[in-house]
Amino acid sequence: MFKTGQQHVESLRDGRRVFINGAEAGDVTEHPSFRRTVQSVARMYDFQSRPENLDLMTFETDTGFRANRIWQLPRSYADLVERRRALEAWTELHGGFLGRAPDHVASCIAGMYMGLPLFEAHDPARAKALSDYYHYARDNELYLTYVIINPQADRSKAAHEQADPFLTAGVVDQDAEGITVRGAKMLATGGIVANEVFVTCIQPLREGEERYAISFAIPMNAKGLKILSRKSYEEHAGNVFDYPLASRFDENDAVLYFDDVKVPWDRVFVNQDLKLTSGQFHATPAHVYQNYQAQIRLMVKMRFLMGIARKIAETNGIIAFPQVRETLGQLAAQCTMVEAFVHALEAKGKMVNGYYVPDGSMLYSAQVLTQQNYNAFIGALRDLAGGGLIMLPSSLEDFGNPELRALIGKTQQSPTTDSEGRVKFFKLAWDAIGSEFASRHTQYEMFYAGATFVTKNHSFRTFDWDGATGLVDRMLDSYSLEAELAQVSQ
Repeated sequence: MFKTGQQHVESLRDGRRVFINGAEAGDVTEHPSFRRTVQSVARMYDFQSRPENLDLMTFETDTGFRANRIWQLPRSYADLVERRRALEAWTELHGGFLGRAPDHVASCIAGMYMGLPLFEAHDPARAKALSDYYHYARDNELYLTYVIINPQADRSKAAHEQADPFLTAGVVDQDAEGITVRGAKMLATGGIVANEVFVTCIQPLREGEERYAISFAIPMNAKGLKILSRKSYEEHAGNVFDYPLASRFDENDAVLYFDDVKVPWDRVFVNQDLKLTSGQFHATPAHVYQNYQAQIRLMVKMRFLMGIARKIAETNGIIAFPQVRETLGQLAAQCTMVEAFVHALEAKGKMVNGYYVPDGSMLYSAQVLTQQNYNAFIGALRDLAGGGLIMLPSSLEDFGNPELRALIGKTQQSPTTDSEGRVKFFKLAWDAIGSEFASRHTQYEMFYAGATFVTKNHSFRTFDWDGATGLVDRMLDSYSLEAELAQVSQ
């Protein structure tokens, strides 16, 4: 029996301390800032627990137990493709708007587990903690988020140079039971609807910053953990008709503050080890595997936005215009590019420690290009829609007024649908590409993988430079100055 939506909802009633609008939220499953998003996540678990989705969404583990494919460790190209189909199906439930749904951090932990020999070489006890945690999270169907970025503060200074050395979460003490952590981390996207949080640092650390070089996982209701929510778009959405996305898929982002949180040793994967903190991402499949999931999500999201684009053109009766078809063709090429990268990532994969892992160079190339293209893609959709995104009824309550409803019928016309259908569609389009919720998503797609210089450096680091320069060298070796001089002198 797999986790159901109701079971996940119940798991969130654990006393976690979430703060929003100047007060503690209490039960997040009932709070108006979070309750519809909680239900959206619940629907994902209901989908995976249906008997007809057993083969699609689950795999048989080495112990004979079936688990969600988000935890699958592919042994072949076919395994990887099978897992991707499960992730696609789950993503379609939210159109790609839950950037840190349960499949993202599960992919990170699974990738770290694939690189277990690295941990064993550094500290066998910490390696065992990671191995045990992977199995625990998998077998208990945990929804994980992570916080891997330090608070921005004064970016001209390192973490240990800030006015408060514990602005960034670091080890303040350790004993026979574990480590004690104090300070803040960001961004716990999806954390309010998750079960546990994986805490570490993906940013480069240097000598003297060992206290921040940690990696561990704790429940979201851990004693001393405070969850500081950003503004809730869901709370301000009001109803689903006017804000069909913001009202249901606002995964939220939060700063986590660790007020002397005790972390037991069996939850600590790295303890004040600079080299292993960096290596856990880039010397294991973790970084590639988690961002491969992100490209799958983006692929589905781009398909959703292409549907928006097509329906804008049809609803406005401009689908036959040559310039509109040209715009749609350009957008289709950008959408297909993302899908092509996903398939290339899989086809060019390689074996690592007995596991089949997507190709890193293809991944980072995809991230560089999608970071650049997403903003332009959204801009093209807004250009295509024109004023139709703006001149909409103020809210669904306008339909409740007979006089206004009659006027809406006259002023909101379309060759493909009635006035209600036109308003309903353009409300969805606005929430996808123009609302405050949509603006957050544009920012998210531009920076979830890191600043552009970060992804470009990953692309530089993983590109096959030897192969490329080898082509040039072989061409240079195919002729010589002396040989050409000899030919000329004959």
